[in-house]
Amino acid sequence: MTTRTGDRGDTSLFGKGRVRKTDPRIEALGDLDETQAALGLARASLRGRDRSLVLELQRGLYRAMAEVATSRAGLGKLPARIDSAAVGELDELVESLRERADVEGRFVVPGEDPASAAVDLARTVARRAERSVVRLVDAKTVSGDDLVPWLNRLSDVLFLLARAIEQRHTLARRRT
Repeated sequence: MTTRTGDRGDTSLFGKGRVRKTDPRIEALGDLDETQAALGLARASLRGRDRSLVLELQRGLYRAMAEVATSRAGLGKLPARIDSAAVGELDELVESLRERADVEGRFVVPGEDPASAAVDLARTVARRAERSVVRLVDAKTVSGDDLVPWLNRLSDVLFLLARAIEQRHTLARRRT
């Protein structure tokens, strides 16, 4: 289905507003959407708890996208938002992943295996999305009180998850 409502170069945000497709908010939403797709690629190559973890991260990313797409006046209408508890959950996840992955002093060259490479790709896209959102915060378009720390933790989680996957892959290779 095609609506053709964007044929003149503008698009809708949540609510009544329309903006140009080059608007910084739309650029940030595009980066967040690309992060979502990269996480989907990563999830497709994972199994078990790592797959479930990435799905939960994707669900959180949808909440982040909703916040960016909603005017400050409309934020109260969102059913769920990124808050300090969501940041805390990612902090706990960082600590849990640190127990699974040895990362001290490591220089990383992604590509040890397809799954960790996909997670690393998602990490780099997430960092770009974070920079786009920070630009919106600096312009006072969105509030970054919890959103920016959450996006920062997201890339930390993805870095550590990729290392844990690599280490598991290396151990499995040694056994064969």
